Amino acid sequence: MNKNTIIGFVLIALVFIGFSWWNRPSEEDIRKQQIQDSIAQVNKQKLESELAEKNKSEKENQQNTTQEVAKDSTALFYSALTGTNVPVILKNSKLELTIGTKGGTINKAVVKGFKDRNGNKDVILFDEKDQQMKFMLSGKEMNINTEDLYFTPSEQTDSTVTLTATTKNGQTLEMRYNLGEDYLLHFSIAAKGMETLFPPTYNSIDIHWTERCRQQERGFTFENRYATLTYKEKDSGTDYLNESKEYADEKIEEALDWVAFKNQFFSSVIIAKDGFASNSLMTSLPQSKETEYLKQYGAKLKTSFDPKGNTPTELEFFFGPNDFQLLQTVEKKSKFNKELDLERLVYLGWPLFRIINRWFTIYVFDWLTSLGFPMGIVLILITLLLKLITFPMVKKSYMSSAKMRVLKPKLDEATKQYDKPEDQMMKQQAMMQMYSQYGVSPLSGCLPMLIQMPIWIAMFNFVPNAIQLRGQSFLWIDDLSTYDPIIEWGSNLWLIGDHLSLTCVLFCVANVLYSWMTMRQQRDQMVGQQAEQMKMMQWMMFLMPVMFFFMFNDYSSGLNFYYFISLFFSAAIMWTLRKTTNDEKLLAILEARYKDNKNKPKKQGGFAARLEAMQKQAEEMRKMREQQSKK
Repeated sequence: MNKNTIIGFVLIALVFIGFSWWNRPSEEDIRKQQIQDSIAQVNKQKLESELAEKNKSEKENQQNTTQEVAKDSTALFYSALTGTNVPVILKNSKLELTIGTKGGTINKAVVKGFKDRNGNKDVILFDEKDQQMKFMLSGKEMNINTEDLYFTPSEQTDSTVTLTATTKNGQTLEMRYNLGEDYLLHFSIAAKGMETLFPPTYNSIDIHWTERCRQQERGFTFENRYATLTYKEKDSGTDYLNESKEYADEKIEEALDWVAFKNQFFSSVIIAKDGFASNSLMTSLPQSKETEYLKQYGAKLKTSFDPKGNTPTELEFFFGPNDFQLLQTVEKKSKFNKELDLERLVYLGWPLFRIINRWFTIYVFDWLTSLGFPMGIVLILITLLLKLITFPMVKKSYMSSAKMRVLKPKLDEATKQYDKPEDQMMKQQAMMQMYSQYGVSPLSGCLPMLIQMPIWIAMFNFVPNAIQLRGQSFLWIDDLSTYDPIIEWGSNLWLIGDHLSLTCVLFCVANVLYSWMTMRQQRDQMVGQQAEQMKMMQWMMFLMPVMFFFMFNDYSSGLNFYYFISLFFSAAIMWTLRKTTNDEKLLAILEARYKDNKNKPKKQGGFAARLEAMQKQAEEMRKMREQQSKK
């Protein structure tokens, strides 16, 4: 590879670094942030305190109101304002939900078959202290809040239950739950005989939903990057609140189909048959590591309601894993017959990288997994497959470098008269002329590497979001979805954190060795000042693995292991190509081509032709400036 190829390789790495650090603030922002850190922390604590105080005050007011109303035998729901909170359990082989008769909403969700970070056999998504939901109706004379009411269960089975709150006049507010075969729960709420209690134009119900998102994985910082309040706009795509910023009652102007409280591998989703009205309010407050919670989520929503009770308000809930293929099936099992796109909860990258992951990586990954291979072997096989697909491009890149290597002595001889700095343009022109005569394209070694870049970035997005890696061990790695520490300490160190990941160390060491191997092979093809420029490139190439260490020490061991294996195979391919390339035969082929092109040099095309034209133009301008300076 020549200088252009090296620059291309460096640009690839820089783009990769820039992609992963896309949201990293500038130095000026960092300085400002350092100045405002204490203020921001105080404001955050103040905001959380105000929200907590507000919720406490509202709850106390509601309790006081409930107690006062309970004393009044004329209250609408007099008999439903007192009672005992009895847990009602709905369950199947994959999910267990606990519904409280006080409030009539879900108090606890347990996802079965997934071990939690402490080794327990099931994951508790939330319980009564983490999650609250209430439905509110605005009547003519009084407001109805389901949080205040005790419901009576009936028609109860393992998958269904009907909860009813009855007024003194025999009117009812009825909730029905129906749990499907996996993670989808159908819900409806309807008022019967209560139309006179509401204004004639009344047609909506308010839903207030809050949840403290639990830390489910070992790496708090890494998991927090994937914990986002996500929502789908009606008849449009999905969006989310930035995971690193604080939002309190953020207004979403568009109408919505669903809202999800998401962490890295599990989500709680609420879906409305008729959609949620515009101007919903969303809250997402990042939590500190000591709390063992990732985010404080909140959503204030509004959907359709029929006071006459002819058409119930229908919702669906999903409590389960962020599995791409599974989330696709939710749309088919939903009773709402609408495009949900819940699979977008699994982030696969920007459009180009998403296409690669969506139509290649996922299918290959699922196919290899179905064959019963351990997940570590699956990663190795995917790496081999990608190397096989890209081998023609890699070989083309290598052969371009090999051609320039064997031509180096001739280039040195032909351009030795252009040693002065002001003659470098003429030297480049002479080199391009020789490349043309020998049928060598110096740019062909760079472009194939650029083609591979989307694959590297696609895997960067795919591996951390693949729930199939969660809890899977391989060799020394206990869990491929999180870091694999060889040493841990109690406090965070700047840039490093509180641990040292072995796969990250292996990846970075392999990167250094691969860079050294690449530079060593490139050294023989450099001409003139290119050799001096190569020294600077070497420092840059060796500096990148150090930067990667600080970036990837907290990343999943599966991702680091993939990059380590990828570098290993790349080195093996390069070594094999070098050993199987006969420089003498290659030079003889180029000499034969040179004889054919000597009197009819092949015309340069594309970028190479434009580059040569620019060089000639720059040389002409230099000569004109020299002539003008002599005058």
